[in-house]
Amino acid sequence: MSASDRARSAFERIVTASGVERLLISVSALVLSILIGGVIVLAAGRMADCGTAAYRLALPGSFVTQFTGGSAVVAMGFCYDPIAVYDLLFLGAFGDVLGDPTNGQFATTLAETTVLAFAGVAVAVAFRAGVFNIGAQGQLVVGALTTAVTLLFVAPLFGGLGVLGTVVVLPLGLLLGALGGGLYGALPGALKAYADANEVITTIMLNFVATSVALWLVNDSSRFKDPDSFSNQTVPLPEFSQFPSVFFRARDDFSVVALAVGVLTLVGVWYLLTRTSFGYDLRTSGIQPDAAEYGGVDADRTVVASMALSGALAGIGGAVYVLMMLGNFQTGVPTYGFDGITVSILAGNNPLGVGFAALLFGVLKSGSIVVQVGSDVPPELVGVLRGLIILFVAMPEFFRMAGRRFDSLLPEREEPQGAVATDGGVSDE
Repeated sequence: MSASDRARSAFERIVTASGVERLLISVSALVLSILIGGVIVLAAGRMADCGTAAYRLALPGSFVTQFTGGSAVVAMGFCYDPIAVYDLLFLGAFGDVLGDPTNGQFATTLAETTVLAFAGVAVAVAFRAGVFNIGAQGQLVVGALTTAVTLLFVAPLFGGLGVLGTVVVLPLGLLLGALGGGLYGALPGALKAYADANEVITTIMLNFVATSVALWLVNDSSRFKDPDSFSNQTVPLPEFSQFPSVFFRARDDFSVVALAVGVLTLVGVWYLLTRTSFGYDLRTSGIQPDAAEYGGVDADRTVVASMALSGALAGIGGAVYVLMMLGNFQTGVPTYGFDGITVSILAGNNPLGVGFAALLFGVLKSGSIVVQVGSDVPPELVGVLRGLIILFVAMPEFFRMAGRRFDSLLPEREEPQGAVATDGGVSDE
């Protein structure tokens, strides 16, 4: 077997892995990342200074030293307990969910999950079309800014309608976010389709443009800035124009309604991609653009449409961030758009899988706060553990995507020459 044949076989094995195999690989990667992270925590604990060891390791074991009277061959104390750290990182993100299902920490986890779901599915749509949308962060910022600024003028018109005002203004806010993000996403799509501009470069640069424009609009000289705040933020929106908290407390900045909108969006995008002609054209363009164009698909229009849809979904995520978590627009938006790239890769660009990947990220982000508050572990070490878990879990799926993309670049497999004999062999004739 030639080198190209071996390479092709390896790529095919990665690409054609079943769902169960991919799940097992991801679980194994998660376990491995936890083990390696535990070693890092112990190593950091040996280098730190503390009055009392938080974790003591005795070999051959506590049973030998305590019950048999033997002495440990190796006995060391560590300032950080890896078991306690991971307990806070994973379980701490849910709080006392059994005793209080609506506790604040659980609300924080679900709020992060909701916004990340929109960012992840936005990136997934573009990736399925074969377009690398690295600008979801900028599109999310534009969507959030468009929602906040426009509703400042529109929402007061419906202030006297009570619940009916919420029914009218809230969907309008989401629509404004989708419109702002969609137009901002269509711009790099049009540049790629009609000017052959690299979408990776254009979307990255447009992230900076969006952030800079947003900062300019809400600075001291802007009419949108809140005069009662020293921060760069807009005037607060009326409470009726925001997502109702329903089961959770208003101060928890989470709404079950927003989460339900997110779940319905994931299902809707999945249906669009797998059950409609537009989704078929989009997926075909991403897998085999030449074959899709030969079959009558307008490749340029598909690129623009996919980027516009991707930007619209990111923009809705920005609107949810404003209408659920903040109540206004503030500069320094967290990196939800960049996290959405990893969420999408981890989910294999599957809209339904994005929900589970977003939950994992939400747990890690919320749990990181618990670790920093509830332990002496430095925040830098918490960031290392979080990044390690994300890297290990996402990389197998990344390699599968890379294998699918680059498999077509390898030379075709050489077929045996000669006539096929009746017994399945190859004749010399």
